[in-house]
Amino acid sequence: MLKEAVSHPYEQDVPNRERIIDSIAVQAQIEMVQDNRDLKDSQRRGEILKILKETLKAGREEVKQRFEQKTSGTVVVKAHCYLMDQIVLLLYRHVNEFLYPASLTKGEHLSLVAVGGYGRGELAPHSDVDLLFLMPYKKTARTEQIVESILYFLWDLNIKVGQSVRTVNECIKAAQGDITISTSLLEGRYLIGDERLYRALHVYYERNIQSRMENEFIEQKLAERRTRHSKQGVSRYTLEPNIKDGKGGLRDLQTLFWIAKFLYKVNDIRELVSAGVFTKKEVRKFEKAQDFLWSLRCALHYLTNRPDERLSFDVQRELAVQMHYTDHAGTRGVERFMKHYFIVAKDVGNLTRIFCAALEADHNRRSRFRLPLTFLSKKRTVEGFALEGDRVSFRARHDLKENPLDILKIFHVAQKNKLDIHPDALRYITQSLKLLNKTFRENEDAQKLFLAILTDPNEPALTLRRMNEAGVLGQFIPDFGKVVALMQFNMYHSYTVDEHTIFTIDVLTQIERGDLSEAAPIATEVIHKVQSRRALYVAMLLHDIAKGRPGDHSVEGAKVALRLCPKLGLSPEETETVSWLVRYHLTMSETAFSRDIDDPQTIQDFAEIVQSPERLRLLLVLTVADIRGVGPTVWNGWKAALLRDLYWRTESLLSGEHAEEGRQHRIQATIHQLQERLEEQNWTQKAIKTHIKRGTDSYWLSTDTSAQVRHARMMKEVEDKQTLFALRTYVDRYRQITEVTLYAGDHPGLFSRLAGTLALYGCSIEGATIYTLRNGMALDTFYVVDSMTKDLIDDPERLQKLEENIERSLTGELKQTRQLADMAHHLPSRIHKAIQVTPRVIIDNNASQHYTVIEVNGKDRTGLLFDLTKALTKMGLLIHSARISTYGLRAVDVFYVETALGEKITSHQKRTAVLKKLMSILE
Repeated sequence: MLKEAVSHPYEQDVPNRERIIDSIAVQAQIEMVQDNRDLKDSQRRGEILKILKETLKAGREEVKQRFEQKTSGTVVVKAHCYLMDQIVLLLYRHVNEFLYPASLTKGEHLSLVAVGGYGRGELAPHSDVDLLFLMPYKKTARTEQIVESILYFLWDLNIKVGQSVRTVNECIKAAQGDITISTSLLEGRYLIGDERLYRALHVYYERNIQSRMENEFIEQKLAERRTRHSKQGVSRYTLEPNIKDGKGGLRDLQTLFWIAKFLYKVNDIRELVSAGVFTKKEVRKFEKAQDFLWSLRCALHYLTNRPDERLSFDVQRELAVQMHYTDHAGTRGVERFMKHYFIVAKDVGNLTRIFCAALEADHNRRSRFRLPLTFLSKKRTVEGFALEGDRVSFRARHDLKENPLDILKIFHVAQKNKLDIHPDALRYITQSLKLLNKTFRENEDAQKLFLAILTDPNEPALTLRRMNEAGVLGQFIPDFGKVVALMQFNMYHSYTVDEHTIFTIDVLTQIERGDLSEAAPIATEVIHKVQSRRALYVAMLLHDIAKGRPGDHSVEGAKVALRLCPKLGLSPEETETVSWLVRYHLTMSETAFSRDIDDPQTIQDFAEIVQSPERLRLLLVLTVADIRGVGPTVWNGWKAALLRDLYWRTESLLSGEHAEEGRQHRIQATIHQLQERLEEQNWTQKAIKTHIKRGTDSYWLSTDTSAQVRHARMMKEVEDKQTLFALRTYVDRYRQITEVTLYAGDHPGLFSRLAGTLALYGCSIEGATIYTLRNGMALDTFYVVDSMTKDLIDDPERLQKLEENIERSLTGELKQTRQLADMAHHLPSRIHKAIQVTPRVIIDNNASQHYTVIEVNGKDRTGLLFDLTKALTKMGLLIHSARISTYGLRAVDVFYVETALGEKITSHQKRTAVLKKLMSILE
């Protein structure tokens, strides 16, 4: 008689198990079908399969309803496991006792073992079921029949099965050479069959694997974790994290438990308290993190109806609703939900650090156990702290209650001496965070220490990140604590607010060291001229401090800075500078990327905000660091060039250069340089004079000499060959941009046609200038990158094809409207649908002396610029210039326009009509 399945401790956490599956009743139904002699074998199998399908469906629905009634994810995965256990047991009994009954020989015994996560007693709604069919010797015909029959039943039930059929010896041999198999067997759980086989496997595994391969197992599990992190992204604060395999996810917790189970032979995480690895508080944190991640994983599986593990944009909002996160105090529910996730991921990181410290301490007790870590060979001290290898720690019996300042001091000592901090010290700090109270924050020595850390040229970002991970940064600056793990639900920012802030400080340090001299040459030059270096670093730390609060975060952040800076020990002058920088930290980029900097009014307005060369220098450096800290692909040569031009023009104005005199001087200097270049190319004086007469003041001021030479050749070619237009593409490697320039007779819709063709060709338009020259011809230049890769468009064949398509559009052969409507956005539709952008149109007659400025904000899509410019043209407006900016999925397109009479849009009726039309396109 075969032994029945033994119960497993996890079952005690599953209440009302009979409501999930009544195994006795289902077994009775199966036996009725088995006893029905009127049924053929195929019919009997079909009936039993039907019973099991209905049972499985009802059980899953019961578990799902419990989850929807706020049952924890931990209980849900155990309930799923219990349901699957009963299905497998019912199948085994049917196959073994009814289909293939026999008096078993010694070689025909079989044990069914749950392995992997299923063996652990945890099964997510759409997870695989891992089974080991354990044999005493090689397969027999009967064994093979039983295994195949069980598997076919499971497959017909649409259960994803990971199966292996092995002897005990084969299991041990496989485990010795494969860490995945070794881990799977570590969590093996007996289900049914010959229990002696399972016990033999358990004994052999403990004797040959656990007792002999401690070092190999731990090394390989830690290496496996590093590899997994590198695939998923090294930061735990990415936009769309993988909750299973990502850094700070479920697999990290499971890795800790696997190592603990292997090394300490525990079956429950709570047993690590008596082993001296975790405190009771840390075990509670482990269980809390695990429960949240399991709940989240279950919700994700139910929502997507598949084994999805990534928190992609299209599911985050709905998951937030399902998990009962609501909008609150200026923060959207989805952002509050993701903040909770990132805090949990951070807790998982802290637990990992603590656990690894315990492993290292265990090494010191057991000489045969070696970890791939740097170990202490000789104890030393540094500035009053213990030094263990290359890591700073507290001395024995160090009392932080008596010396709370040492919490900051240990970070500074590690920073100055380029050392790491021992995990035990970080653990002690995390347990002592309450010491960083109001009295501590008002301590002058504490303020000086913090400012020394922030402004130290030696890796302040690394130190701040360590402080943030340990909870010190948010505790010392409570306002910063509010943005820790705060996610911004858009496609522009790649990291949480705190992680972005620390990245920007790292960029600031790189600029100061000269590491970015090629990518950001002006910022690299002027940072050494600033007088308020300390204010610059504090402003960088506080620039997004008010994210997640009601109102404009720049305005609110400036208020926080006024309150906070004196508490950090800054002087009144420094405080004012920091507050100003926080208030206007977006102004320079908005001006450079969204306004025509060739328009004198733009420079005048910006200069009135900046007011001094010192503030201009500070704002430039802060802006560059902020943009580069957003994400790896945001900064490019085009943005650098726009910021550079805005900086130089504003500096000239602030230095006292008279606007009109300086303007005329630059025009004459530009014309003179062009004359020299054309003379070198054997142009006649008559041809040079004819060409110069074509240019307008705006043209001479806003183009460089190299571009003017290219334009001159185009214009001469049209005249010499009597063609209707000339088209040229030019790759500007310095600005990482491709210029597409058209010289043709000016007529309404020219700009729109060009924009449409570029969109059809997959080009992302970063900016555009439109000049109507004195001879009535138009010179339109678009600055484009490839929308898919953001790479230079420097393939000659592609450039030639682009030119051909533009020519077809000008002659009317290329039908743009229909083709653009059929094109998909370059981002996945799931992301495009998930991100909401509130449309807005602003019509401003004060931003320019000669033009009406129309700013359009809306969700980016293929052909948006074409639709907008086509509408403006149909309404009788002429586009003088355009600035095209994209922030994730938010497009900000700015047009400088005038009426056909060369005037601003002054009519209220006309302004209303333009507003309505553009809003209709956005919506």
